[in-house]
Amino acid sequence: MTSHLRNELMEGRAALPRVGSVVQLETQHPPYVLLGPDGKPVEPVTPYLRDLALNDNSPSTGRSYANDLLRWFRFLWLLNVSWNKATEGEVAVMVGWLRTAPNPQRRRTRPGTPEPGSVNPRTGKRYLRAGYAPTTINHALTVVSSFYDFHRDLGNGPLMNPVPVSEARRRALAHHRPTETKSVFRRARLRQRVPATEPRAIPDAMWDEFFAVMNHDRDRAAVLLYVSSGARASELLGVTPADIDWPGQIVYVVSKGTRLREPIPASPQALVVLAAYLDAMGLPAAHEAVFRTRRGPDKPLTYWAMRRVIQRANDRLKTNWSLHDLRHTAAERMANDPNLTLAEVRAVLRHADLATTGRYLHARVEDLFDALQAHYQRPRIQRSIAPGYDPEDFKTVFGG
Repeated sequence: MTSHLRNELMEGRAALPRVGSVVQLETQHPPYVLLGPDGKPVEPVTPYLRDLALNDNSPSTGRSYANDLLRWFRFLWLLNVSWNKATEGEVAVMVGWLRTAPNPQRRRTRPGTPEPGSVNPRTGKRYLRAGYAPTTINHALTVVSSFYDFHRDLGNGPLMNPVPVSEARRRALAHHRPTETKSVFRRARLRQRVPATEPRAIPDAMWDEFFAVMNHDRDRAAVLLYVSSGARASELLGVTPADIDWPGQIVYVVSKGTRLREPIPASPQALVVLAAYLDAMGLPAAHEAVFRTRRGPDKPLTYWAMRRVIQRANDRLKTNWSLHDLRHTAAERMANDPNLTLAEVRAVLRHADLATTGRYLHARVEDLFDALQAHYQRPRIQRSIAPGYDPEDFKTVFGG
């Protein structure tokens, strides 16, 4: 029976019981805790989440890791395997299930919704597929591996980590500098291949129509700030009145990862529209977020609400742009501006690796329509001989 269940899970034909939960605590160490089916904290997970917090990881990291461990323990509970007896076999079951099972967050119920994984004919971008992305699977493996490394170091868990690792890759990346080219190593077993896709920026012609469907100064100001600063979605939504330097055309954001308050540029047009929005809606308190909800109780605009703004624009335009595409658009415009160096663009985007910024130095066929039409219509070059030279002599020397 257990063997049959493992096969069914690996092929995505068996459902994973949604037992247990991740709940937020009033404490900081840890800010989240994993509860088992009995409603009690899962004992080996709590010290691990506490260690994450004590090592200065953000609360959102703790929540993300707790949810990955919840999924892992659901497999162990279903297979009746103790956490400290787990082997690579259980990890393989989890990976197989993630590769084949539908992701509930990708479920679409509206009629006429494009097929998962299909290509949007206007943007050339693929819609998300129905299952879990390779990066999601690799992140789950990283979390589970880190969990067992933590307990092995404390002498509480198994000596052998159930998640396979590539020791050569681990040693090399441990001493990697951001300015160095990353070495290529063979993936560890069960790790998924992540396709190397080019960043998708919004072409200028499509940007004009995208901006035109924004029907409120709040939304216009937000997308203009995104595309002129290259800020990440959550960073910009946390901006307060105290973070805006109007004369200097600078906005301060708390950077993802480092959590440092850093300056980013803002275009004059973005600041004009932002001023019009604040003039109409009223300036919030110095510590309150600038972007607010328009309906219901007054509260900060969330990432999901801003994402819905983009979705409404997509519905009208029959496109599938995302919030992160605005950052890609800013990066591509800056990287291909001859007046900006790549190092300057890297400083604006706050990339750790210069090679990441270099990905935006490219020309796409979709953006070359006008140049290609001029090329196709240009008359064929006719060779001519300067006056005074005999054409027959040229044929003799150079061939006819």
